[in-house]
Amino acid sequence: MLMPKRVKRRKQFRGSMAGKAMRGNTISNGEYGLVAVEPAWIKSNQIEAARIAMTRYIKRGGKVWIKIFPDKPVTAKPAETRMGSGKGTLEYWVAVVKPGRVLFEIAGVPEETAREALRLAMHKLPVKCKIVSKADLEGGDNSEN
Repeated sequence: MLMPKRVKRRKQFRGSMAGKAMRGNTISNGEYGLVAVEPAWIKSNQIEAARIAMTRYIKRGGKVWIKIFPDKPVTAKPAETRMGSGKGTLEYWVAVVKPGRVLFEIAGVPEETAREALRLAMHKLPVKCKIVSKADLEGGDNSEN
C-alpha cells in the first residue's frame, strides 16, 4: 500500500476539494491516461487495486505510471464511542483528487489494450473518470488559446 515514509504532523484537517486541478492535469509520460471528472478522496488500497487490474490486463507489457499519491491521513473513531476525548486514530491514507487530474498513464501497448486496461482500472475507483490520449489533451489546450 502507498503511504508517506514520514510526515510532519500525524493528523490533518479535512480540507476542501473546491475547484479544478491546476497541476497534474496533463499527460506527461505515457500515451493514454485516466482523468478524474469529479472530486474525491481516493484511498491507497483503491489505487493499488486499479494498478493491479491494469498490469494484469496488459500482461506486464508496456509501462504504467501512477500520477497520484496518498499523502493525507484520515482518522476515525471506534464504533459506539461517546463524543469528545480528542480526534480519532489514523485509519487510512487518501489522495485528494480534483476534476481534471490525471490519475494513471499507460504507454507501450496498442490503443485498444490501453483503453481496456484503463477501463478496468476505472471500475476500481470511487470517482467518475474518462480515458484520454495525449493528443486529446494537447488538442484541447491548443483550441482554447
